Amino acid sequence: MRLWMPILALMLLAGCTTRDRYVQWEPVPPQSFPKITAVGYAPLASQPSKNASERVLMAMQASKIAAYRELAEQVYGQQLNAESKVGDWMLKSDNVKVSVSGVIRGARVVRSYPAGDNYVTELELDFANVWQLYQQQNRPQRVKEITYF
Repeated sequence: MRLWMPILALMLLAGCTTRDRYVQWEPVPPQSFPKITAVGYAPLASQPSKNASERVLMAMQASKIAAYRELAEQVYGQQLNAESKVGDWMLKSDNVKVSVSGVIRGARVVRSYPAGDNYVTELELDFANVWQLYQQQNRPQRVKEITYF
């Protein structure tokens, strides 16, 4: 009998604390939305084609990729891996590897143009657009109202 009393008391207390409720949520926007820009360059002459128009198209694509890489570096940062080897109190080798990884959504091409022997692409990332895209996918929210029944 003594064993059942604490279990019965816990069951009664647990029944009192649960309520049916409806929670209404609303999104929480940030205080400000920064805009960041990036510029990518690609040389026209070193593109692997004999046709000039193909070199221009390849340089356009390469400069756009370089600009996106710069945006990713600004948003996510760079990962650095460095290794140095020393022998006989002298530096034998020094290796540095840099990588960047991330997803850039909502960037727009501001300008894309040839400049001398290079092709240049300018990108802009407005975090107001990024926030709206994020809202469509993830919807982080706060409690607006709770109604208990």
